[in-house]
Amino acid sequence: MMPQPRRVILLGASGSIGQSTLEVLEDLSQRGERSFTLVGAAVRRSAFALQGIASSHPLEAVAIAEEATAGEASSEVRRADGRLVPVCRGPRAAVELVDAVARPGDLVVAAMVGAAGIEPVLAALARGCDVALANKETLVAAGAVVMAAARQHHVRIIPVDSEHSAVAQCLLGLPRGSDDVARVVLTASGGPFRTWTHEQLRAATPAQALKHPTWAMGAKVTIDSASLMNKSLELIEAHWLFGLENTRLGAVVHPQSMVHAMVECRDGSVLAQLSPPDMRLPIQCALCWPDRVAGPARRVDFASLGSLTFEEVDHARFPALLLAGEVIQAGGTSGAVLNAANEVAVEAFLSGRLPFTSIAGIVSDTLDSVAAHDASSLEAVLAADGAARAAASALLPS
Repeated sequence: MMPQPRRVILLGASGSIGQSTLEVLEDLSQRGERSFTLVGAAVRRSAFALQGIASSHPLEAVAIAEEATAGEASSEVRRADGRLVPVCRGPRAAVELVDAVARPGDLVVAAMVGAAGIEPVLAALARGCDVALANKETLVAAGAVVMAAARQHHVRIIPVDSEHSAVAQCLLGLPRGSDDVARVVLTASGGPFRTWTHEQLRAATPAQALKHPTWAMGAKVTIDSASLMNKSLELIEAHWLFGLENTRLGAVVHPQSMVHAMVECRDGSVLAQLSPPDMRLPIQCALCWPDRVAGPARRVDFASLGSLTFEEVDHARFPALLLAGEVIQAGGTSGAVLNAANEVAVEAFLSGRLPFTSIAGIVSDTLDSVAAHDASSLEAVLAADGAARAAASALLPS
């Protein structure tokens, strides 16, 4: 007897991870490898994107956080069978969608960008849903709250980021999991500015920073990758996902983006996960975890691969990476402060108000000026987020 299709709710459906998730769901369905039913989808502002999804999936409800135009505000979303789909609207639309649709055992793919993803993830966990987590800011800002909620409701948080998916895959081969780990090393492509001098970095424009050599991502994540703040966020996320202290976490630059993470065992052996830079693979791993099935991701062509190179991070040019250790050591709400300050600084850089080389400085100065407090409640996290945004905004050039 065939099992019932697993119900999926996709948050951040119009972004790069969301679109890749839709590709994977369609491919798995066509291959007959796994059966999923997409029952909910959330986007930031495009009702047109939701209509495209509704034409192919039996959505029970959708969510739109912001209205782009008056025309879209009044537009309807209909399924292929003609059924009108209820639309949740406003800043808490994704939370309302989860509350309206989610059932115990569903899988929520959390691909929203920034701190806006925290409350929907907590709502999903409270509903008894597993979460495929592509929103690293959720654990950076609210790791203590989120991991406690997962334990309380006996559900899983399955990483979607390529680096954390790689670590999770490597840990499957270790009898005692992270207890057998001496060190986890995440890889960074180095972004578009890997070989730039400090003088060149000072004059870097948003257009240049958005030209990532390996990955196609949203603007905020791409800027984080260029500054290596993305790797700092990922180290903090790894701390929460795998229970590793700062002394067992590190990062190296790997321009080919073929090795996504390395796990050094206590005996000196190193396990590494290697695959072409294609987000469809970690997404499929999360959807089917822990099973391996055929899918659409690209395969490794060893004959044409050539060499794999690794470089130390130049902290003088990319100081953002050092902030991860400070936050892990400080604990409490310091992760929420870092994340909020970074969102403010990145937005200021994209709008031309802040030089690229000042992003890490704004974040560091905000960490110094906003005291860390206990982070065992969502209220404490949100309060720290607000205080950090105000402090970071005050530090921006007038």
